[in-house]
Amino acid sequence: MNFTKRTITCGEPRIDHVGQTVTLNGWVDGRRNLGGMIFIDLRDRYGLTQVVFAPDHNAAVHEQAAELRSEYVLSVTGTVRPRPEGQTNTEMPTGAVEVVVDAFEILTASEIPPFEIEDDVDAHEDLRLKYRYLDLRRPVLQKNLLLRHRIYQVVHRYFDEHDFVEVETPVLMKSTPEGARDYLVPSRVHAGKFFALPQSPQTYKQLLMVAGLDRYVQIVKCFRDEDLRADRQPEFTQIDVEMSFVQAEDIYTLLEGFARRLLKETIGYDLALPIPRLDYFEALERYGSDKPDLRFAMELVTLNEVLAGTEFKVFSSALVGGIVSAINVKGKAEEFSRKKLDELTERAKTLGLGGLAWMKAADGGWNSPIAKFLTEPQLADIRTAMGAEDGDLVLIAADARKKKALEALGTIRLELGRELGLVDRSAHRLLWVTDFPLFQWDEEEQRFYAEHHPFTSPKASDLDLLDSEPAAARADCYDLVWNGNEVGSGSVRIHDGALQSKVFSILGLAPEEINEKFGFLINAFRFGAPPHAGIALGLDRITTILLGLTSIRDVIAFPKTNNALSLMDGSPSPASEAQLKELHIAIRAKE
Repeated sequence: MNFTKRTITCGEPRIDHVGQTVTLNGWVDGRRNLGGMIFIDLRDRYGLTQVVFAPDHNAAVHEQAAELRSEYVLSVTGTVRPRPEGQTNTEMPTGAVEVVVDAFEILTASEIPPFEIEDDVDAHEDLRLKYRYLDLRRPVLQKNLLLRHRIYQVVHRYFDEHDFVEVETPVLMKSTPEGARDYLVPSRVHAGKFFALPQSPQTYKQLLMVAGLDRYVQIVKCFRDEDLRADRQPEFTQIDVEMSFVQAEDIYTLLEGFARRLLKETIGYDLALPIPRLDYFEALERYGSDKPDLRFAMELVTLNEVLAGTEFKVFSSALVGGIVSAINVKGKAEEFSRKKLDELTERAKTLGLGGLAWMKAADGGWNSPIAKFLTEPQLADIRTAMGAEDGDLVLIAADARKKKALEALGTIRLELGRELGLVDRSAHRLLWVTDFPLFQWDEEEQRFYAEHHPFTSPKASDLDLLDSEPAAARADCYDLVWNGNEVGSGSVRIHDGALQSKVFSILGLAPEEINEKFGFLINAFRFGAPPHAGIALGLDRITTILLGLTSIRDVIAFPKTNNALSLMDGSPSPASEAQLKELHIAIRAKE
């Protein structure tokens, strides 16, 4: 259809435009009838401009404007003029001017939307997801997507400056399940066979290194059929990086430069470098987590030495192969009633502990139900070790299962940090966590799993442990943690076929299974594979953190629900019998 095209966006009009005739195209954001004059805020993604239908300026146009409603799409032509004295809106960039309308066209009428198109909308998320195209008209969501767009541009520029080549890897690939479930795609041409959607382009990017591309980067979609949370989606986007002839230090340098550039160019934040590092075991002992939030203190303190020789059974039993660890909630003792402390104890039980001991520092000593079980020197040593002062609350976890105790106390640390307002929301604290265990043992299945993935190289110093004590072997790997979120995971890769086969065998794969699933990769290593390393960054999570949000659904244009449903288009949906027949698939009724 023919219509009058815009000469200016709805976010542009300023005092400099006064007297000019302009045309705006956009949506009716709001309509007001005041003293016979009709005021409309016209909206596009660039902003809002107030347009005025004045009867004394153009009576016919004013009469026609009576039918306008919210979300009508208009083309408006008029003259820019200053707003009357006292009516300037300092909250709007265009708030010093308005456009008095000479003519307008209704490009499209709109039904009444199911919810208000405004940032502080009071509507259930499921309703907004069903009408996501309306939800995306809200300026706050458009702002989120525009920041995501800027991240893309930083990625392209930064890695291009560092000689990286952007290569697209296949979306239809071989199913090599090792971790989350694959999404399978049936082959019509090859009956009974399936492609998988990539959980990661891991094997392809390693093959690109074998091919001699040297430096690869890709903003890539990945797919995992797993239970969802606020920071997970069945399809997600990652910044995928791989480099040849490098070691872990080269990855650190490259990614730290990228993180600093990203923060500066997107939100104007100056990141201090280098990013600090902790190995996995130190992170666990100091923060009770392998992805610690460094925006507040309250570190865990191990009390094993302080309590050595104690006769208090709760502690003495934990000291046999386990740990007694504590946190100091500085200056908050009076905020915790006995009821609140009992609730914390119950919370510790839900996290797998037998309970939680507490001690309030007061009058140079302790107010605590466990104080009577400890000697005066032990009580004094606890005060010293915890740096406790009157008014502090010390919480103690004890368990023969060291990791369980640390992780439970780490969770309580995080929850208290948020509840008590200790987290500096304006800060960005990044951390490298390194040297994870190479394998984790699954008691139920009585087998090893790869802590990261099976392509991760062992530390060179731990190679001999693969034969004697694989559980003790460390991985040459690194996670990038940002404000308590794992946003990146990477490693030095195995580039030797024999070593790769050995790792697969430790993971319980038989030789024929190794060949069937990963023979293509091991064969490639026979033809000269360079030492290489890489990392993958979660773009959705990074965008969420930069915006100070909690759910990645708010930074994805068309996300799924927590049940992996797309409410807008009703997917997943049934396939027709004809489609299933063509794909050689029959649906079996669930027993």
